[in-house]
Amino acid sequence: MDGRNCKRRIDLQKIILSESIKKILMNHAENENPNESCALLYGNGKIVSEVFLTKNIEESPVNFTISNEQLIEGYKIAEEKKLPVIGIFHSHPNSEAYPSSTDKKFMHSNPVVWIIYSGVNKNFKAYVLESDVVEISIQD
Repeated sequence: MDGRNCKRRIDLQKIILSESIKKILMNHAENENPNESCALLYGNGKIVSEVFLTKNIEESPVNFTISNEQLIEGYKIAEEKKLPVIGIFHSHPNSEAYPSSTDKKFMHSNPVVWIIYSGVNKNFKAYVLESDVVEISIQD
């Protein structure tokens, strides 16, 4: 991802993720298990209003990559809907919902909210990159 059409969220203190969006993301994570799942999150401000589920082309339980074709499609849809990409979602099937060193590296080039779902304890956590990774609250 190259950061096009992504909005910087440095000042964001919380993200709003409805129960219905959480359910979609949780089901996607469970369906992709044992591999990491991934998605683009659309919305305005701090409210996630839609998701674009993507395929992890690495088919890995510890890394994810969204294909260039799906990224192009996802950003085209964002443009058509006039909804910016405000976040990236992925799951950690076998670990806590905390950014890995790889996640942190990609957070630099994708300065949006990163939402991670833990397959271990079934919870969601959200992070932004400031001078370091900062956890922000998720509200329904």
